[in-house]
Amino acid sequence: MLYLTIDETNTLIREARTDAFHLEVSDDHSAVADETEPMRRVLAGLPPFEAGAYPDSWREWDELVSELTNRGVTMRRVRVVSEPLTDYLRFLHGLTDRNARLGEDIRWLPRHLVDQADYTTDEWWLIDNAEVAFTIFGTDGDFVGAALTEDPTIVDRCVRVRDALWSKATPHAVYSPSGWSG
Repeated sequence: MLYLTIDETNTLIREARTDAFHLEVSDDHSAVADETEPMRRVLAGLPPFEAGAYPDSWREWDELVSELTNRGVTMRRVRVVSEPLTDYLRFLHGLTDRNARLGEDIRWLPRHLVDQADYTTDEWWLIDNAEVAFTIFGTDGDFVGAALTEDPTIVDRCVRVRDALWSKATPHAVYSPSGWSG
C-alpha cells in the first residue's frame, strides 16, 4: 500500500474518471479539527459558521465535489450508522443537504440492516472500480491521509461491498433517523 497525504488523497479523488464512492462506518469523528466548532454550533441550532467564517478546507471540498460532478463523475457515499444517531451523525445529517446540492449522492444505512457478509469496518474511497484508498486517522482522531491499493482482490471486495450496501441504503432526501426529530 502507498501512503497518501490529505492533499494526495484529494488529488486521487479529483482524478476520478467515472465514479468516486466513499464508505463511512464510524458513528463519531468529532475529533476532526475543522468540524468541532461547526458541530457545536449546529447542535445548538445555529448555522455551522459565523458569517464570512467558512473555512478554506470546506470551500476546497465543495470545489472538488462540484468539479467532479460537473465533469459527469458520479460521486456517492454510504453512511452506515447506529440509531439513534450520535451527536456527530446528527451534525452530518444536518449538513448533508449542502453536499447533495453540490451533486454528491449520499445514502444512509442503519447498522442493524447490514448483512455482515456485505460489510467492512474500514472507511474507504473506491475510485473508478480500480483503486481503494483506506482512510487513516491519527491518534488524536483527526484525518491524516489514506493508504492506497490497486490489489484486485481488495478492489473486487470493495466493489461488492459498495454494491450491496448501496442497494440497501436510503437516499438522504427521504432518510428519517429513528429516535430523532431533528
